[in-house]
Amino acid sequence: MIDLPSYFDGARDRGRGQYLARCPGPLHERGDRNCSLSLKLADNGAWLIHCFAGCDTADILGAVGLQFGDLFEDRPEPRRGRQPRWNPRDLLLVIRDEATICACTVGRLLQGHAVPDSELERTQLAVTRIQKALGVAGVR
Repeated sequence: MIDLPSYFDGARDRGRGQYLARCPGPLHERGDRNCSLSLKLADNGAWLIHCFAGCDTADILGAVGLQFGDLFEDRPEPRRGRQPRWNPRDLLLVIRDEATICACTVGRLLQGHAVPDSELERTQLAVTRIQKALGVAGVR
């Protein structure tokens, strides 16, 4: 997880994962003298950003060389032993789309057409994604 306050000038710790800092956003052309930027570390590990002057979060992040993805904790596994909640429809849509890619490649091969390496690699990725979706659904 990044130390978000270190990216901003004048960051002051207000306790409990909350900070005030000078906003580098476009509404502060002459500099932010009043520490208009609020930074808060949420319980889920994500950083929340709010400029009281109204600067857009994307502009604020861009000014310090960050992106939205930098605000979230990298967690490959669910926290506290909880299983992620998956929407069954979303899993079926992934399987459908990836199966379509596999079917197109197989159809071309059966018709005797040459299949470029890039298409074969994409088909292999489709197979991997289908297997992962089935695993998430508990189908082994």
